[in-house]
Amino acid sequence: MNVIGITVLIVAALAAVACCAGLLSLRSKTERFAELQQTSEQQIRQLTSTVRRLEARLAELAKAPASPAPKALTVAAPVASPVTTPAPSAKEKREEITPELLVLMASAVTVFLGKTVRIRSAKRLQSPYEIVNPWSQQGRVFVQASHNLRSR
Repeated sequence: MNVIGITVLIVAALAAVACCAGLLSLRSKTERFAELQQTSEQQIRQLTSTVRRLEARLAELAKAPASPAPKALTVAAPVASPVTTPAPSAKEKREEITPELLVLMASAVTVFLGKTVRIRSAKRLQSPYEIVNPWSQQGRVFVQASHNLRSR
């Protein structure tokens, strides 16, 4: 064989080795992708079952009647008159967060984080449109207009 024949043979062998290495790498990536796909499908199934349980629990809570008022305790000794608190206004009632909403928020955060959470307190935030006071807005306009802008 001559030098050209040997060179062609070596180049063909190197090309075959490179093809085999590429195929092995592709196979490895395909197997990893299949593992990731199975893991994702398992997580989706778990999330779906959790959402179904939460929906069932929410429906159960919505159907449950309000709990009866606790029975009054009888006291033998005379008791001072109780302090009365004023009835909540319409605005306070509107801002109240119900226990069902707290349960729903806690379950959503639990599903998102993957661990049990406990919501200690929650309150509604005012929208920026409710906060604007015309006097303070006019004051801001006045202060901003008083700045001297130099023209260059």
